[in-house]
Amino acid sequence: MDPIVGRMASSLLAFLLLLDGDMFSPSSPPTGLLEKVFQYIDLHQDEFVQTLKEWVAVESDSVQPVLRLRRELLRMMGLAADRLRNLGARVDLVDAGFQQLPDGQSLPIPPIILAELGNDPKKPTVCFYGHLDVQPARQEDGWVTDPHTLTEVDGKLYGRGTTDNKGPVLAWINAVSTFRALDEDLPVNVKFVIEGMEEAGSLALEELVQKEKAGFFSSVDYIVISDNLWISRRTPALTCGTRGNSYFMVEVKCRDQDFHSGTFGGILNEPMADLVALLGSLVDSSGRILIPGIYDHVAPVTEEEKRTYEAIDLDLEEYRNSSQVKKFLFDTKVKQHLDYIFSKRNSSNQMTVSMTLGLHPWVANIRDNQYLAAKRAIKTVFGTEPDMIRDGSTIPIAKIFQGTIRKSVMMLPLGAVDDGEHSQKEKINRWNYIEGSKLFAAFFLEMAKLH
Repeated sequence: MDPIVGRMASSLLAFLLLLDGDMFSPSSPPTGLLEKVFQYIDLHQDEFVQTLKEWVAVESDSVQPVLRLRRELLRMMGLAADRLRNLGARVDLVDAGFQQLPDGQSLPIPPIILAELGNDPKKPTVCFYGHLDVQPARQEDGWVTDPHTLTEVDGKLYGRGTTDNKGPVLAWINAVSTFRALDEDLPVNVKFVIEGMEEAGSLALEELVQKEKAGFFSSVDYIVISDNLWISRRTPALTCGTRGNSYFMVEVKCRDQDFHSGTFGGILNEPMADLVALLGSLVDSSGRILIPGIYDHVAPVTEEEKRTYEAIDLDLEEYRNSSQVKKFLFDTKVKQHLDYIFSKRNSSNQMTVSMTLGLHPWVANIRDNQYLAAKRAIKTVFGTEPDMIRDGSTIPIAKIFQGTIRKSVMMLPLGAVDDGEHSQKEKINRWNYIEGSKLFAAFFLEMAKLH
C-alpha cells in the first residue's frame, strides 16, 4: 500500500471509530520516539492483520487428541519461532515430550518456545507469556464464517484464536518488530514464553518453569500475561487477580448395567433423580452457595477495594447484552454437604464425589512498577485510566510464575468484553489489536523510565 494512502486510511478509520463514541483519544499527542512508533504501527496495520490471518488459518486445536491437529500445532509453533528469529531473537524450542491418552495412544506435545532479545544489565527484563493453541471450532457450530479464515466485518476481525490468544501474542511481537524496523534500540530486554497446550492444561509447562528457574528466568524482572479481556467494550483494563476454581465430579450409580425403564421404572431409585437433587442442593436461585461453612474462609472486601471497583466502567446492560443472556443473578466443603443430602434420600444407589482439578486464586501487587508503567501507557494510548479488575477466568500460569520465580506478574488484556473467547464468532476488534500493539510499545518505554 502507498504510504500516503495508508496514512489516510488509518486516519479515516480512527476518525470513524471515535465518532462511534466507544473509543478514546490520547490525553496528549505522542512525541519523539513514541510518535514514530505509533505512526509506523498505523502505516503497517494491514501487514499486522495479514500476519494474524496467516496464524488464524492454522487449526492449532490442542483439545481434540488427533494427530492431524498436533501436526498443526507443531506448524504453529514453528511459524512463531521463525518470526521471532527474523527479529533477531535467540529462540529455543524446548521438547515437551508426549501426552499419554487413556486409550494407550501417545501424541507429541508441541515444543515450548523460550526466546530472548537483549541482555543489557542496565535495562529491565520483561517476559511475555502467551499461547498459540485454540479451542475447537467448526462453522456448523454457529459461526457465520469459516473460523479459520480471518474475516473483517465493520472493524471486527473474526476467527478462532484472534483474541485468545494469537492476537495479543502478535501485538507484543508487533511492538518489538516496530522498534527493530525503525532501527531503534529496544527500551527493555524482552523474553517470550509461548506454549501450545494452554487450552488442554498447559502440559509440561510447570515442569519447564521449575527447571529454568535458575536459567532462562533468572534474569527476568517482570512477567506480563495478555490472555484475558476488558470488562467493557470501551475502557481498557488491568487485571490484578483471578479467583481460581475447584472442579468436582459427582457420580450416582445403581448397578453396572442399564435397567429397562419400562420393566424397572418406578420400582427402584432412579440415579438421575438422586443426581438432580444433589446438584440442586448446591446453590439457590440467587446464586448463593448453600454448602454450610463455605463462606467462612472468604476474605471480606476492603474499603480500598470498594473504592477501586466503584471507578470501574461497568454497564450491566451492555455486559448482559455482550454475554447474550436474559439476566444475571445479581444487579450490582463440597463433599460433606452432598453426603448429607444423599443420606437424607435413603437411596439404594451409591454416590461418589471426586475432585478432578483445583487451581489457586492469584492476586497481584498493583503497586509494582509494571502496573504503574502499564497505567501510564494506557493513559498515553487510550487517554483514560484503566479499570482495575479481578477476573473470573483462571490462568494457572500466573500463580505458577509468581510462586516459582517470585517476580512481579501482571495481566494486561487487549480484548473487549464481547470478543467471545472460546465461543462461536470469536473476534478481536482491529482497533484493539492495533492500539494494543501501540500499548505494548508504550509500556516498554514506560518500564525503561521507571527502572
